[in-house]
Formats: sequence, structure tokens, C-alpha cells
Amino acid sequence: MKIKLIAVDMDGTFLDDNKCYDKERFMAQYAALRHKGVKFVVASGNQYYQLISFFPEIRHDIAFVAENGALVYDRDERLWHGELPHDSYLKVLDALAAFDGVNFVACGLKSAYAREGAPEAFMAIMAKHYHRLQSVADLRKVDDVIFKFALNLPDAEIPALVNQLNHSLDGIVRPVTSGFGFVDLIIPGAHKASGLQRLLDRWAISPQECVAVGDSSNDVEMLRLVGYPFAMENAVSEVKAVARYETTSNNQAGVLRIIDRVLNGESPFC
Repeated sequence: MKIKLIAVDMDGTFLDDNKCYDKERFMAQYAALRHKGVKFVVASGNQYYQLISFFPEIRHDIAFVAENGALVYDRDERLWHGELPHDSYLKVLDALAAFDGVNFVACGLKSAYAREGAPEAFMAIMAKHYHRLQSVADLRKVDDVIFKFALNLPDAEIPALVNQLNHSLDGIVRPVTSGFGFVDLIIPGAHKASGLQRLLDRWAISPQECVAVGDSSNDVEMLRLVGYPFAMENAVSEVKAVARYETTSNNQAGVLRIIDRVLNGESPFC
């Protein structure tokens, strides 16, 4: 079967631990993919404005499933965005206020927002993932379309927090982990798979003609959707359980190895 699309997660997948990738090698690969008519999609929990900074040469030619599926771009055209009703937004703020010491940002179309006085270390971490980030005095008065919350906390504290939020915010938002101490609260049904499906419908591509690569639990739906799901060697067990294939780690250019296999018609793409 001819491969028509490759979708890749970023942190822990396409990017190495230093948030870099072999640009010269990938740009040569991308030219070959484009020649063959293969679409390239970036599918990440990160902000759209951060994601395009990694691909300045081709950002106008590729697609982005950003914010864990809450925001979808094809080239420079915004195809879709989620929207959390205002009363639901306030309920999430109330629920998070019950957790002492948990820092978070509210993610919207125009920017991401953190409370004034948030720790400098937290703001520095979030600024790497949210290139548009504002501090505001009152998060309840933010004037934007909000579609996600992003939390950062020690890994050991994540299971208890996720369990409690699953109960208190059931039906409003769903917690998903993306590694590196991050938990995203996403609108139910607005995940990477739903965002990718919008692109597939637009391009009349079957999921069976697609490759997807990921490493964290927020990649699971996307991997279940496609015909060729790959887990990184460094992926969590939940991802390896649903992926049919595996590649080397993010520090060993695992994604670029998959792209070479697609271009060369090597197994499993024979």
C-alpha cells in the first residue's frame, strides 16, 4: 500500500532531548516526500506558534495538529479549533484552585495565559512550549477562545492529580499526559486523532495509508487511527501496547529512520 501521510509527535519523538533534529537530513527527506506526494503533519500538544518555529522553511507547506488536536492548520489556513464554554472554563479554574502548588496555563487562540506571580522556573519552562504566553491578574477575565489547559508538576504527583480530575471534571475536560511532567486537560473528543481525521477528510486519504509516530499517552488515539503506528524506543508502555511497530529512540533519529524506510520502500512499507 502506498503511504500518503506521515504524522509525527514532537517532544520525545521528532525532537531529541535537546529539542533539536537533523535539519539537513530531514529537509532532503521532505523534498523527496513532497515529490512522492506524501503529506507531512506535525501532531503535538504544544502551541501552534511554537511548532512553526521548528520548520521556518516549510511551515507554509505542511499541516499542524496543535494543542493535542484542539487547533488544526493546513498550510496557513486554520481549519478548526475547539472551544471550551465559559462556564466549563470557570469550573476547571475552580477545580485547579483546589490543588495547592499546581501551576498551569490556559491555552487559547490568541495566546496562553498564566496567573501573575507564577514561579519564574515554571514560566521559563512553559515559555519554551508556548511562544505566546501572557501573565494576567485574573484568569477568570481572559478574553479569548480557550480550548486546553496545560499543567506542569513532578511526575510522582501526576497519577493522583489525574485520578482526582477525572472525577471532578468528568465530561468537561479529560487529563492526558505528554511526558516531561506535563498534563494537558483537553476537551473530550478533541485529541490528535480527531485533528488528524479532519485533515484526512480534507485530502481524501484513508487512515490505512498513514504512518504515525509517538511516545506518550496523548499519542494513543492517533496511533490507533492509522495503518502504520510506530512507537519510539523511549515510549511509555501504553504507547508500545497499541503500536504495531517500533523505531529507535528520539536521540537516535528514530523518526528520520522511518521516513527513510518509507522513501526506500523498505519493510513494513514494501
